[in-house]
Amino acid sequence: MGIKAPVAEVFSAITTTEGLAGWWTTDTTGEGDAVDGVLRFRFGAGGFDMKVLELHPGKRVLWEVVEGPEEWVGTHVVWDLSEVDDYTIILFRHEGWKEPVEFMYHCSTKWAVVLMSLKSLVETGMGAPDPHHVRIDNWN
Repeated sequence: MGIKAPVAEVFSAITTTEGLAGWWTTDTTGEGDAVDGVLRFRFGAGGFDMKVLELHPGKRVLWEVVEGPEEWVGTHVVWDLSEVDDYTIILFRHEGWKEPVEFMYHCSTKWAVVLMSLKSLVETGMGAPDPHHVRIDNWN
């Protein structure tokens, strides 16, 4: 994904509770800007906690899911960042699923929606975090 903004702005949006609450879920708490910090994301239907394993400003963020849906616990969310011209390029992965269950396919599509909310927040100042997000199914 390309976001027309400096890499420092994108990095801040994925490492601060204020940034995360602006594009993912308004109910975000914790410490996302410190290694070993834990971020708590809550949604109407539940939530999950992610431990920060790596923080390399402007380059990489790595989280491990430590609490939440059974299928997510132990998986990793990886944000590799680079800056090309006027864009920050994000190579995003949610990896380490034990098996390809239906929830994994749902999450793959939902991550795309969430990443578009991140792009909107950074480029325009207005994201679409939960509970104002785009719904893609009838699960909630």
